[in-house]
Amino acid sequence: MEEINKTEPHNSEFYTAAAKYWDRVPPTVDGMLGGFGFLSQTDVKGSTHFLNKLFELKNPPSKTFALDCGAGIGRITKNLLIKHFKRVDLVEQNPKFLETAKTYLNTCISRIGEFYPTGLQNFCPTPQKYDVIWCQWVLGHLRDDDLIQFFKNCVLGLTKNGVLVVKENVTRSNTLEIDTTDSSVTRPYEDLLSIFEKAGLVCLTENLQHNMPRALYPVYMFALRSKSQLAETSNNG
Repeated sequence: MEEINKTEPHNSEFYTAAAKYWDRVPPTVDGMLGGFGFLSQTDVKGSTHFLNKLFELKNPPSKTFALDCGAGIGRITKNLLIKHFKRVDLVEQNPKFLETAKTYLNTCISRIGEFYPTGLQNFCPTPQKYDVIWCQWVLGHLRDDDLIQFFKNCVLGLTKNGVLVVKENVTRSNTLEIDTTDSSVTRPYEDLLSIFEKAGLVCLTENLQHNMPRALYPVYMFALRSKSQLAETSNNG
């Protein structure tokens, strides 16, 4: 990990380098988790607990449609989302991963909706479709301006009581850290909060993922709704 306390890399080079990196990664759970496949069960346990908290909100999301962003081979869809939602769509730019997902998800394929073969920087979800949009360990591949726009697009894709979930690493150094190996950034906690604010998002609740190795970054989960959603709920309340 190379720590660079400077501006983000150039747009096109940043995305091209990331795509080339993932082209070399095997389409396995271990590949999706960068060699830490043994942490998948721990990760899913924490995510399940967090998702259940969302269903206990005063105005909880429904359990009809979820969207898995940066889905890879469908690890999160298979082990988490499909257990809570009637149908799940996946968005993933790597065609090799999407093809593997169709096999990996064969036991629940009838409940899988669309496979969107595109990067998140170019993705706009169907308006008012999703009860939960789940983004995990992928947003470090988006530059700040593209991430803010992606969040704004996600808001349009949420149902009235829909929730946007972000689960990402955060730095301990309180500075932006750039990994030139996979062309990604890891943001400080405060930077993420700032980006949420710029995208018009409000954090409903957050959790720290427990039982992760100390050598790894802290992992935080955030449940987000737009200010406009909250205003509408308040007016109808």
